[in-house]
Amino acid sequence: MTDQSPSHIRVLLADDQALLRSAFRVLVDSEPDMRVVAEAADGAEAVRLARAERPDVVLMDIRMPGTDGLTATREICSDPQLAGVHVVMLTTFEIDDYVVRSLRAGACGFLGKGAEPDELLAAIRIAAGGEALLSPAATKGLIASFLAQGDRAVEQEAGARLTVLTGREREVLAQVAAGLSNDEIGLRLSVSPLTVKTHVNRAMAKLGARDRAQLVVIAYESGLVRPRG
Repeated sequence: MTDQSPSHIRVLLADDQALLRSAFRVLVDSEPDMRVVAEAADGAEAVRLARAERPDVVLMDIRMPGTDGLTATREICSDPQLAGVHVVMLTTFEIDDYVVRSLRAGACGFLGKGAEPDELLAAIRIAAGGEALLSPAATKGLIASFLAQGDRAVEQEAGARLTVLTGREREVLAQVAAGLSNDEIGLRLSVSPLTVKTHVNRAMAKLGARDRAQLVVIAYESGLVRPRG
């Protein structure tokens, strides 16, 4: 019977490899603060189970037969009823267009299938907390480079969206895109972490972003922040 305790992070595994799902389940269920609530072998099943189980985090393989992870992520993240569901993409590939498209579709980040167990568990906790899983910094830089390769029309459209933000909200958005936490942003701007959180939440509401990862996407697409180097 699935543990329904609200103290547990509820995880949905979506991967067409049964052996890998089994390994992830053993790892996740060994932690006192998280439980696997369902497993899916393809994207369509992942969407159905996400709606039925309302997990906190979905570990989603990008490439699956039938409905792929990208399509499934878009369906989950565009459903207002699943606003509390955070998708982490799993990939065996380096940063590529699929990963960037996943972030644009609403995924909060991604993780390589070869990640260490501690990295996977940390990723689940970060995602459940609503944070953007875009570390390490080198990976973040690659994502920024891909996002910056969009056409001028996309940048102008994204830039126009930022007009709804106050000056301080734009400033906070730039810091979020740099990968800083609320505590770190607060130190830089000499305000409390709670004040930063308020600005972040207001920016998300005004821009229609479901989480910090989407704020990062918007910041780069708009040209507010540009990749270094």
